Amino acid sequence: MESLHFGAGKIGRGFIGALLAGSGFRVTFADAQRGVVEAINRSGGYCVYAVGEQSSVLQVEGVSAVLADSEQCIERFVEADLVTTAVSMGALPAVAPIVARGIAARCHAGVDRPLNIICCENGIRATSLFKTMVAEYLDDSLRRWSDEHIGFADCCVDRIVPIVTLGNPLDVAVEPHYEWCVDATAIKGEITLPADAHLVKDIDAYIYRKLFTLNTAHCATAYLGALKGYEYIHEAVADADIRQIIEGVMAECSRMVVELYHLSAEEQSAYCQQILNRFANFRLGDTVSRVARDPMRKLSPQLYFSRPITLMLQLDHRVHYLATAAAAALKYRSDNDPQSLQIGQMIDKMGVAGCVEKICEIDDVATVGEIVKQYHAIF
Repeated sequence: MESLHFGAGKIGRGFIGALLAGSGFRVTFADAQRGVVEAINRSGGYCVYAVGEQSSVLQVEGVSAVLADSEQCIERFVEADLVTTAVSMGALPAVAPIVARGIAARCHAGVDRPLNIICCENGIRATSLFKTMVAEYLDDSLRRWSDEHIGFADCCVDRIVPIVTLGNPLDVAVEPHYEWCVDATAIKGEITLPADAHLVKDIDAYIYRKLFTLNTAHCATAYLGALKGYEYIHEAVADADIRQIIEGVMAECSRMVVELYHLSAEEQSAYCQQILNRFANFRLGDTVSRVARDPMRKLSPQLYFSRPITLMLQLDHRVHYLATAAAAALKYRSDNDPQSLQIGQMIDKMGVAGCVEKICEIDDVATVGEIVKQYHAIF
């Protein structure tokens, strides 16, 4: 089985690529960085170190790489049985025209067996969004052909991959835990996925649970930890004051996802405890600065603070801990993070309330007032 994976970064190598290679796929990475492509082709493999109480090493072998915007990439696309991405939401527009070229080449070559594309990004229905991007580069006949032969399946991916320097630059450190859920309703034909990946019919429940429990709590831990001067996530979550806020954030988010997606409250509670245990994994060396980076994006209307706050308000619930977490994100400053400095300049110009309305697009008076109050009160 042939797979083409866009994005040979740490998540691509340490998570998706590793799972595919371990499940019998011949993996070709497509990446924009020539140096990474050449390094993969020289070595043909790398190691994935899962670090935790039960550490392990996975040797990934038999992989190759091509430049993303190359004829070789299009050739691999035509041959592929599965196409995946892990490039970040912001980079998907650059991949869309390449995939459109691949679809055209596949059609013209008469390859009519179904192909499924799965975007493994931290975003809400990233693959559906990507499908609309790709469609812009297809004419009407190719769109019809694509609709018949190409499946665009949304998914939920979950694995913490910290920035750790290892002896071999291609090697990756990861946490032992991972989850990969794929929307079964969008699959074309038969699909083979790694044994630990799951086809599910209610993908939104998994996406929202993950984004607005794990990611929201992770980012909140980072911003609160930064305000207290911690370097690592495990240090921050061990702080009693921060731990209380994070547990409150998770409780508010859990109330929202349980009500909206009819999840089991008991299972959601266990999920939250599992997350706290993952944050406490000191062996990962996961830094506050890595998780905190780009606070303006993370405060944006569809992401980790604004969206769950908006959904809570729609359910007629007030927020306190989520407001505290959003305030911490607004208060975060790092000379190495341009977005944090930009937020500081905006606050100087329009005040905290103005920033909440501008960045988060939250205009509920009581909620804005709570965020402003917490901005001035926390640490």
